[in-house]
Amino acid sequence: MSESPNNAGWISRLLAAPKNSLAKTLLVPLIVSLLSAVLVAGAAISLRPQYQLNQEHNRQQNILAAADLLESGKSTEVLFGQVEARVVDLSTGDYATDIDLAMLESAQRSRDPSMRVSVPKELDAAVIKERSRYAVVYLLYETDRLKLIILPVYGYGLWSTMYGYVALEADANTIVGLRFYQHGETPGLGGEIDNPKWQKLWRGKKIYGTSAEPLIEVAKGIVARANDGSDAYQVDGITGATLTGHGVTNLLRYWLGAHGFGPFLQKLRANDETIQ
Repeated sequence: MSESPNNAGWISRLLAAPKNSLAKTLLVPLIVSLLSAVLVAGAAISLRPQYQLNQEHNRQQNILAAADLLESGKSTEVLFGQVEARVVDLSTGDYATDIDLAMLESAQRSRDPSMRVSVPKELDAAVIKERSRYAVVYLLYETDRLKLIILPVYGYGLWSTMYGYVALEADANTIVGLRFYQHGETPGLGGEIDNPKWQKLWRGKKIYGTSAEPLIEVAKGIVARANDGSDAYQVDGITGATLTGHGVTNLLRYWLGAHGFGPFLQKLRANDETIQ
């Protein structure tokens, strides 16, 4: 059967058309766009495993940095191998026995509504509106005794949501370090939360007094020694970044309070639970 002149031979006609014809002018960028899209998609797929490895490496580094566990000459993977990750039910402070890390990560990526709870407005100091029912805590043991507790924290600053980790001593009350790994605060002002000198000020600061209510805060200026011991709960403020400092105070008080890791830490402080 011969080809119909109405639906065949269009390729030949296109090739025979002048180079500056409308058809060729439109066809060239279309072909280039399609080829570029294929190449970009292929590169994204092939690089995904490496991207995921890099993300995991960065996560481990930030956790270790918050706890001051990074050591020159030692790989992140080896150092992080000492750390144990456990899933905690935030409402009870108990370890979750019916959910593992893989399940929790999948639920968090999909934002499964059944795995999330709303934060009451009167408790939402961190301005997060909702949170996961469960969270991962990172624990370091030394000769079978708990040495460090590392907790993920986040909350709103001046311009952005700040994500970080806070590390505590085994008493669940003394801060070892605080490290933010993602935020959009103003460089040179709120961005000074990344300054190692400011980060060192957190070591040794206390969270709780005689109650379960967190007292830790970023002060408005330089912390002066106080006769009542209140300076033990304060860290120097950052000049020109009062609102970012408020954000750090609020997110810590939320996550270390009754609607965050408070029940878990309270059990540790009361020695109601032995972690094996």
